[in-house]
Amino acid sequence: MKAWQIALFIILIITCLGIISFFFPEDGVTLAKHTINFPSIEKVLADPDADLPDLPGDSLSRDRRIPKATLFNRKKREAIIAEIAKEDSIKQKRIEEQLDTLEHFKTTLASEGHFYLPDGDVTYFDKFFAKAAAARSNDEVLRILHYGDSQIEMDRISGNLRSYFQSKFGGGGPGLLPAVQTVASYAVSQSASGPFTLYSSYGDGARARGNYGLMLKCYRLTGSGTFNANASSNKRTDSRVKRFSRVTLLYNDHDGKFRATLSDRKHGYDSTCTSEGAGIHAFRWQTDSSTASLRINMQGTADIYGIMIDNGPGVSVDNIPLRSSSGNQFTLVTDTILRKCYQYSNVGMIIMQFGGNTMPSVYSTKSINDYCASMQKQIRRVKSVCPNATILFIGPSDMSHSYSGTLQTYTYLPAMVDSLRNMCLRNHVAYWDLYEVMGGRNSMVAWVKKGWAGPDYVHFTPAGANYVGKTLAENFATLYELYLTRRKMGEQQFDNLWEAAEN
Repeated sequence: MKAWQIALFIILIITCLGIISFFFPEDGVTLAKHTINFPSIEKVLADPDADLPDLPGDSLSRDRRIPKATLFNRKKREAIIAEIAKEDSIKQKRIEEQLDTLEHFKTTLASEGHFYLPDGDVTYFDKFFAKAAAARSNDEVLRILHYGDSQIEMDRISGNLRSYFQSKFGGGGPGLLPAVQTVASYAVSQSASGPFTLYSSYGDGARARGNYGLMLKCYRLTGSGTFNANASSNKRTDSRVKRFSRVTLLYNDHDGKFRATLSDRKHGYDSTCTSEGAGIHAFRWQTDSSTASLRINMQGTADIYGIMIDNGPGVSVDNIPLRSSSGNQFTLVTDTILRKCYQYSNVGMIIMQFGGNTMPSVYSTKSINDYCASMQKQIRRVKSVCPNATILFIGPSDMSHSYSGTLQTYTYLPAMVDSLRNMCLRNHVAYWDLYEVMGGRNSMVAWVKKGWAGPDYVHFTPAGANYVGKTLAENFATLYELYLTRRKMGEQQFDNLWEAAEN
């Protein structure tokens, strides 16, 4: 064909498509229970990035934060200073500095991506902070269990939290591990051999009628088995994770004859523990010096609930990914088993990060209500079996699907986020809004464009997960700084100034 013929053909095609687009019904045409849609001229000509939100860190995103000047009523500020300090100029200056500090915290806590605290109670995490601060002096390991779906696999997000908490409170090592690892992790390299059988409350594996343990799955050993752990060679891994000195093997002995030997292959340490009898127990070892390579040889019939590899006293952050799970498995574990597992593990905080796997099947408000009711049962179960733990719920991220040829946020996702947050606050559980942290509606499309999320428009890339983990750690850092400020200021003084602040 000649050039003019090709050009004429293209013009005719575009003209025909334009006519169809102009007259095609906006709601589409239904044929045999299927709806056929055709994009309007406005959609075709529209800027595809026009509706994308600002990514975290963009200037417009910062502009949406609450202006500092709106936080304190200036006349009330002067009245507070005059009432507390009266004519004492030195005391007035100190009160002014304290008010400036609280203004900073008020601004930060009101920013996007903050914690939603029950009744706005800024003391919600105090119990955990106090335990974490005392862990080293008490020569103990305080555990943070981070449950989630595949979004946290490979130690993503959990690793950032571990780095922050261990930098503040001490501790080391990769934390809680399954006897057999099926997904590679940045935190540690591990392997196992022997007749292990997987029993799981979710996904693959046999079912065990409630006998799953704190990882919501366990590996049953019948005979002789070996577990090996070696420090990660990944350069991105925090150096504190690469040394081990404290090992705990949590198990359920079937016949009272289970035993295990821990060997430090580099320093000659070798110690054997024998079961106290049938039932749930824990073997604990303390090596002569920290190492980067351990082996455990096991013999007997027992359900291995988990192996905790730590280094010195402090805080451990345990990554527990439950691929394909919606978080409904806690009520599937026998009450007494879950309670004993948490008691043996010295749990200070439980993080539950769920909701994403449920979204593709949510088509109504009833679906949202049903899921929130189910998650309320899970939260209440966790509270009942681990009453001394602080609980944080992390809701779903933004997720995109194709609607009328355009990638958009799932229709009911914003309502799901609101409902989960309200449910958590009613049950006196803190909520961290991952959807909000990302930027809200249609932010997933923007994250994919920036390389922070993958082409499935669901999962984060390592860069995106790293941003999420750092943001969560920074939010904890702000609350811990406020905790220290309150202790230094005195509760009564803090209450007087904090309550006087106007949002």
